Amino acid sequence: MSDIAIQVENLSKAYQLGKIGTGTISRDLERFFVTKILGKEDPFLKVGQTNDRTVKGTSDIVWSLKDIDFTINQGDAVGIIGKNGAGKSTLLKILSRVTSPTTGNIKIKGRVASLLEVGTGFHPELSGRENIYLNGAILGMRKAEIKRKFDEIVDFAGVERYIDTPVKRYSSGMYVRLAFAVAAHLESEILIVDEVLAVGDAEFKKKCLGKMGDISKGEGRTILFVSHDMNAITTLTKRSLFLQNGEIVLDDSTNKVVERYLYDYKNYNSKSNLEVLIFDKYLIDDISLLNLNDKKVDLIEFGGDFKFRLDMKKISDEEDFYVEFKLKNSKGVILTVFSTYLYGFKINSKNQIILECFVNNINLVLGYYYVDVLFISKLTEKVMYFENILTFEVISGTNYFLKKQLKSQHHGYVVLNHHWVQNEG
Repeated sequence: MSDIAIQVENLSKAYQLGKIGTGTISRDLERFFVTKILGKEDPFLKVGQTNDRTVKGTSDIVWSLKDIDFTINQGDAVGIIGKNGAGKSTLLKILSRVTSPTTGNIKIKGRVASLLEVGTGFHPELSGRENIYLNGAILGMRKAEIKRKFDEIVDFAGVERYIDTPVKRYSSGMYVRLAFAVAAHLESEILIVDEVLAVGDAEFKKKCLGKMGDISKGEGRTILFVSHDMNAITTLTKRSLFLQNGEIVLDDSTNKVVERYLYDYKNYNSKSNLEVLIFDKYLIDDISLLNLNDKKVDLIEFGGDFKFRLDMKKISDEEDFYVEFKLKNSKGVILTVFSTYLYGFKINSKNQIILECFVNNINLVLGYYYVDVLFISKLTEKVMYFENILTFEVISGTNYFLKKQLKSQHHGYVVLNHHWVQNEG
């Protein structure tokens, strides 16, 4: 395990729903003796189910993680991706020793600094200054080491004015700024960061990503990063794990994992029955991507044409609304928006509404793309948002005048119409 920072073998975590006890005092005592004294598996743990929240379970035992295996080398930055409830936070809590696994083994080389949720590791009654020293002591650092890093931590967090104020009076943003600064600057070998950075503003989030990049590449420390921001994941990491219902379904390059995640998420949102109410006024029948011959497609040639189509029914008194299709690449970056509001298009409220948005001469580089659909009420400005409801791939076509290998991660996202000339000298 010389170059290995984290090794996980057959890791599983079960949670019991409802009552925790076995039903009798004697069995509770037997469970305690077997699990805590002898260190063996719980004899009363039932065979449960994976954590699929989309179906009704029949067992009171849910496996938040099931048979997880992976190895992370020192200095690697690894992303962990998955929908809510996939087991991401449970995995990080086990690796941070906040909770213990039900079965399996983990081996960790080095000290671990974790930023799992707002408030983790801080005592609310202590000041920011006191919490910095407390966290350093927990990591096994000497007071002199913490003092050497102190000014750098406070400057990064931008909370110098409030450093002697109890942190219970901090806003959530200030809390996270200081917590991240402490975790990133105190000298741990492994840094674990959950989605907590979503609380911070865009400028601080960019600052955090830059610092984590420095930690991984410059200082050779190991990073595990959970986020729903695919652009942040692809910026920071080259490898990612895709968790689904407590199991790793893909361990590969971040670009491949993000594409798989977004594709599965699209299917999850739209695979069954799309009929949903919009503002309690309209019923969606279908949202589709078509070629100009009205055939549904998921492959579009570079330079080709296509259209979005929205089929709806009015079921009660009309309410004016806008529609937007947001086009994203495989990193989750919004490339452009097709909007009735921006276009100045007035939707006539009829019993049956069919909207079509034509897109000509698509100039996106080869790769996968995803579409969010938004409905915005003109009256209340309420927004209904459907993520990754459509997906398509741009492929090489007869009009493609560039090399087939052109991919967005190397050459940008859009190819503008252009040509080259050489003048005689």
